[in-house]
Amino acid sequence: MFPTLNLETLPRHHAATVDAIDWTRLSAPEARRLRELGFDEGVGVEVLHRARLGGGPIACRIGRMTVALRRAVASAIQVSVPMPAE
Repeated sequence: MFPTLNLETLPRHHAATVDAIDWTRLSAPEARRLRELGFDEGVGVEVLHRARLGGGPIACRIGRMTVALRRAVASAIQVSVPMPAE
């Protein structure tokens, strides 16, 4: 079983897989940008950096690209993290 959380709360440098994107929480330009960048279910993602202040953007890696997302956009992306092997 993989724990599910949103991209905004994913710990830094943890690999995850996009489970779902709540397209209804995004504006049309935000949704189009995510699709153009390749965000979709089943894609691997990793949070690289967060702004020190709580309202800043989140830098994440999808494939070989590094992209910055607003926290409101990141919170609409549900991800699952594989549990470490014992």
